[in-house]
Amino acid sequence: MFEGLKALPQDPILGLMMKFREDTNPDKLDLGVGVYKDEQGNTPIMESVHLAEQQLLITESTKSYIAPAGTILYNQRMRELVFGADHVVLKEGRIASAQTPGGCGALRMAAEFIQGCNADSAVWVSTPTWANHIPLLGGAGVTIKEYPYYDYEQNNVQFDAMLASLEAASAGDFLLLHGCCHNPSGADLNQEQWQAVTELCARKGLIPFIDMAYQGLGSGLDEDAYGVRLMADTLPEMLVATSCSKNFGLYRERTGTLFIVAGNAEQAANAGSQLFNKIRSHYSMPPSHGAAIVETILSDTGMNQQWQEELQAMRQRIQSLRKMLVQKITATGIDRDFSFIEQQFGMFSFLGITPQQVAQLQRDYGIYIVDSSRVNVAGLNDDRMDYFVNALVEVLRRS
Repeated sequence: MFEGLKALPQDPILGLMMKFREDTNPDKLDLGVGVYKDEQGNTPIMESVHLAEQQLLITESTKSYIAPAGTILYNQRMRELVFGADHVVLKEGRIASAQTPGGCGALRMAAEFIQGCNADSAVWVSTPTWANHIPLLGGAGVTIKEYPYYDYEQNNVQFDAMLASLEAASAGDFLLLHGCCHNPSGADLNQEQWQAVTELCARKGLIPFIDMAYQGLGSGLDEDAYGVRLMADTLPEMLVATSCSKNFGLYRERTGTLFIVAGNAEQAANAGSQLFNKIRSHYSMPPSHGAAIVETILSDTGMNQQWQEELQAMRQRIQSLRKMLVQKITATGIDRDFSFIEQQFGMFSFLGITPQQVAQLQRDYGIYIVDSSRVNVAGLNDDRMDYFVNALVEVLRRS
């Protein structure tokens, strides 16, 4: 049987990682892989995470399974973080939630849940969107449709085109939105636009499906949750997938959460039972360690404060890198406007260069970014900024 199998193309990001590792250029620079890096080029363990792990080492008393939904306290703390402790949907018990193996697990279980609700429902995703959205959702059999989102010429959200396209969506369809720090563009909806999308969902009977993988890395923990909280406050049903990989630095611990908001507590309980049935048939129980760290931090006043301060420092560093990048490019005198980078949010932006220019950066300078020109701004630092800017400008001037 196996002799007939053909090798599949490698994932572009994973392939980029392998090429970078094999590159012998001492000046090589990885700006493709989507992880936060500090000034030394490392992806550090947060001090608050270290403290939580030390406490767990002392207090953890078993390695028995946890429930398919994860622990009660983890889910409670994550609901409070995402929706706000006083949000009406928490008070009314309208949320079913489950800890999942990373944000990917949350997205896939959401797709399985959607299929169980109504196999005819489509999920509308932005163009562009995170590269793994379509494989994760489509792999569950969900019908994928796309709406225009990023204007590559104006370097912002083409909002009118987005709304016009979504007029073709049908009641019961799901609208996938990035809660903050849009990956790959960095271009986010503003509050007025969130309100307009909420009104469209209410009018057309669309169900929001929000992926919020970067809460706290855009404008702030509460500010980044504006769209989630507005829609939960206004609409009867929604799905929210979150990840602790970026804001807690728990990439390899695979810690995520899926929330289902329903019209009332009974519907939420019924939805939860459907979700847990799907979980049981896929991975049965989630891993514990990462969620235990998050639960410990969010339940301890001191650790929580320290974590928020560390997260704020990460956010401010990304914002300063964006500003510095624009200033240094502008200072070269190149006749091209990159000011949009400073106006965007999170780790990523499109440089707006061609695949051929991306290839030149890799070949001549050992600078690795994906073909779309998505650059991980958080992969830069003071020492490497001039090297990157000079290489970019040189490639642009050759064209």
